[in-house]
Order: sequence, then structure tokens, then C-alpha cells
Amino acid sequence: MASIRFIHSADLHLGSPFSGMKGLGAEQWKTLQNSTSAAFERLISYTLETRPDFLLIVGDIYDGEDRNLRAQYRFQLGMEQLNEAGIPVFLSHGNHDHLSGGGASFELPSNVRVFHDSVENMTLTVGGATVKIAGFSYGRRHVTESMIEHYPRKESGVIQIGMLHGSEESDTEHAVYAPFRKEQLRAKNYDYWALGHIHKRQQLSVDPPIVYPGNLQGRHRKESGSKGFYEVVLTDGHADLKFIAAEALRFERISVDCSSVQHMNELFNIVKEQLEAHDAEALVAELELQNLDEATLQMLEDIPNAELVYALREVLSEQQRFVHISTVQLDRNGLPSELSPFGKQLASRLENWESGDWKQALKELYNHPKSGRFLPQLDDGLQEELQAEAVMKIRKMMALEGQR
Repeated sequence: MASIRFIHSADLHLGSPFSGMKGLGAEQWKTLQNSTSAAFERLISYTLETRPDFLLIVGDIYDGEDRNLRAQYRFQLGMEQLNEAGIPVFLSHGNHDHLSGGGASFELPSNVRVFHDSVENMTLTVGGATVKIAGFSYGRRHVTESMIEHYPRKESGVIQIGMLHGSEESDTEHAVYAPFRKEQLRAKNYDYWALGHIHKRQQLSVDPPIVYPGNLQGRHRKESGSKGFYEVVLTDGHADLKFIAAEALRFERISVDCSSVQHMNELFNIVKEQLEAHDAEALVAELELQNLDEATLQMLEDIPNAELVYALREVLSEQQRFVHISTVQLDRNGLPSELSPFGKQLASRLENWESGDWKQALKELYNHPKSGRFLPQLDDGLQEELQAEAVMKIRKMMALEGQR
């Protein structure tokens, strides 16, 4: 089999609103809002620099079905650049940007081949080799039926790639769209399966390669770590994958060793040094303070969590680059103040609360004619703060009860 080289990307989510982020300065907020576009521009720059045989974009180009106009314009400009360089693009629409969505649209250049809502097998000639790429776009937001049976089996003498925006049948963490089983994909005898929809980078199979590149840019704390795309070389049935980071901003959970901390200035210095040394270009950090002794834990528990977060942000305010602390959590493992089984049960229940649960619990407070209008919006950020404060309150109450 001839050797081909291509880029596998997915889940660009251009136009993401980034709701729920609090405490950002004006420039930080601008960086956050532009991060998905900046990551996309890095994908385009790398593609132009390395000149692969083609580029795959496996669903959810846009974050919403109305396809933000500014995001569409930026995407169209990127496709024009690739067209001028003679680089083919194969793209499918996913559940977020399905074909039934409304809003204005831009005409894409001739190098871009868009899949329809039924499975197609497109053909491309690369260096004398015949490459076929099978895939489909979501015609509507919810495609819950399996689509694998509509994918053709590989023909003899061709390089066959499958594009699929979907999830495994057994997935319990995400909404299951276009479900599949690995055995079904293997049965098609394809040379590579380019997946999308799951935002965590992972390889489900080596032979054949069944690969999620993850999304191009993290958008909240659950999408942590480096984000980007894969550069893939297929040679004689073997795949070499190279991950290319593209994120303009990284969400990260960071553990801070506080074993030597006795005073607040020591904590501030340790946090500042660790975040300054982090390799992310821009960083939104969830801090977990570890190895706390009883005295340090007591000192920190006496400080309202929101006040501790704001104070640490102030310490980092002179940073030249974007460094933002979103939350601070105290690791109490092994300490006498460890939650009792009943306390753990309460805390676990709070962790599983959805937005509707918080709204129901705080309904009377927010509907109060005098106090309601002064309360902040009950978004994801506030819910996290309330949860942290509630767990701390449970812990203190349990500790007091144990001393009686």
C-alpha cells in the first residue's frame, strides 16, 4: 500500500459562548472568547506549513445549530487558504451543527467536500493511490440510530478511511449518538477510523486505528489538558500518529504540595512559583492543595473559599500571560477531619446535582421580592462555589459533632 499523510481533526466548536466563567479581566475574557478561533487558525497554519495530502474535520465545526456568523466567516477564510494551497478538505457536520440548523451560510470553496445526511464514499487519488473516505453529516440534531450498516466494506486495492461522529454503545458518560461497537468497525476492514464527538483524546484500537483526536480547544474544566489534532501517516497497513497541540488556552487541574506551608505568604509563593513554571501559553487552573497538616487545614478552612480564590488571583495579577484560578479545593485525605460515611454521602449527592436541582433548592431565595434582584446569576461557576462551600460546611459540622 502506498504511503499517505493526512490530518485528523474534530469538534472545533467555533463560536462557543464560554458561559459560567467568572472573575476574568477584560483581556482575559477576550482571550477566552477567541480561543476556539485561535486554535482553528493554528490548525490551518500547521496544515499550510506541512502540506498533508488532505484534511479531515469530523463533525461539530460550529458550537450551535445557528452557526455563529463570525465563526462561519473565519472558517470560510481558512478553507479559502487551503484551497489556494491545493489541499483537499473532507468534512462532516455533527449534532451541534447539523444540516437542519438555521442562520445564514457561506459558500465554501471547491476543495471542501461536505458529506450529506446519508453515508457517502468519496474518492481521492493521492500519488497514484486510490483513497476512499466514507462518512455522513447529521441531518438533524439527534441521530440515535446506528449508521455503521450503511458504511461499505473496503474494496481491494484501495485505502479506505471512515469518518464517524458518534460514540460507543456502551458509553455512559456522554449522550450516545450514531452508536457503534468496535467489532462493527473492525468488520469493515478499513485502514483508519477517524472519529469525532468525544472530546477526550483516545485511541480505541490500534489495528485498525480507531481514533478520537478530542476537541481542538478545551472550553471548561471538564475538558482539561492539551487539546489539538493528529497528523497521521498510513503505510502498508500501519499508522503513525503524531499529536499536535493547538489550544490557545488550557484548562488544567493542578496539585500543589503544601507540606511545608505554615503561613499564607508561603502558600501564595508556592502557588505563584508553580503556575509561573507551567508550560501552557494561557491557563485556567483548578488548584488542589495537598499534604496539609491539621494546623494549615484549620487556617484555610477558616477562610471563605471565595475569598481564598480571589486572594490567589490577586497574587497572579501581575503575570504577563493569562493565568487564572477558577477554584481551590483542599485535599483532606488522611486527616482526622476526613468526612464520615454519612458526610461523604451528602457531599457525593451535591456533586451530582444538575442545574435544575440548584434552582429548585434556591427557588424561594431567588424569587424573594427584596433579595432576589441582588443575587448573582446562578451559572456553572456559582454552582461550583456553592458546592465547595456546602461540603466545607458539612465537614465542619461533622467535626464539631465528633468533638461532643
